Amino acid sequence: MSEPLQPQYERLLESLRGYGANYREFSRRFATWLGLHSTDAEALIEILGAEERGLPLSPARLSERISLSSGATTALLNRLEQAGHVVRTREHADRRIVTLHSSRRVQHLADEFFGPLADRVDTVMSAYPPPLLEQFQTFLTDLSGAMNDQLATDPPRPPTER
Repeated sequence: MSEPLQPQYERLLESLRGYGANYREFSRRFATWLGLHSTDAEALIEILGAEERGLPLSPARLSERISLSSGATTALLNRLEQAGHVVRTREHADRRIVTLHSSRRVQHLADEFFGPLADRVDTVMSAYPPPLLEQFQTFLTDLSGAMNDQLATDPPRPPTER
């Protein structure tokens, strides 16, 4: 990184950290609003988001996305299913494959809770030309890839082991 760009680099990273903190806070408030544990709400948001993208999650993929063991994910899904928020289906030819879907009720609740934010985000994004948004999307994809690559490596030894 060249020295003249360092302040811009730091401001951008700080803005991304702020975005991440705000995302976590919305997730936390959604959990409180629904009367759920924050991890349950995080899972529900993952399920809702995957459905919006047309790529419903399996329990194993959800487990990866929220960093829980398969047993903990099963317990979480049991709670969400019992609360009427999630439905597990077997819609593939291979009946062993389970797909997670949100209930219509929780979809409406999520729309009610996140709708005002979505409107604000749409307003902000509409102020930027599509080519710039494309560049930003590429940047975020590349940045996420670098982070995923690092997460896949072994961490350094803890300071207590040195």
